[in-house]
Amino acid sequence: MTQRVDLATVMDRLAIDELITGYAVAVDDADWAAYRELFTPDGRADYRTAGGIAGPAGEVADWLAEAMLRFPVRQHLVVNRRVRIEEVDGFPGDSAEALADYVNPMRLESGDDIVTGGRYAFGLRRTDGGWRLCSVVVREKWRRATGVLSAD
Repeated sequence: MTQRVDLATVMDRLAIDELITGYAVAVDDADWAAYRELFTPDGRADYRTAGGIAGPAGEVADWLAEAMLRFPVRQHLVVNRRVRIEEVDGFPGDSAEALADYVNPMRLESGDDIVTGGRYAFGLRRTDGGWRLCSVVVREKWRRATGVLSAD
């Protein structure tokens, strides 16, 4: 690879890292407009393994806005990011996949704590506006709760 291709790949990886961080911050800060902007127009999200829904990103954002009201405190920690950028004739392409592990401590309005962990699978596409998410799949692997939780 040439230095120019290496630099382009580094720049793509930094942009993708920023996008994934933006995703976590948007969810933690309940910034659903920012959440929607992270996705391509046909973007989809799948939260079924965490007890949620799957569908178009806008519909999922509406669901998250309601569901996250129960958790006034939340903080995604997204780590171990593994990014694979499509290669086209030796150059970075316009699509990528990323896997990233997460730990997500949350506090319910009752004061009870829930901590979940798992892996995100992100599908990404380069657009005129930069890299955007075309898919997010949450694969929750574990959940721990403290205190007495009751069904609402």
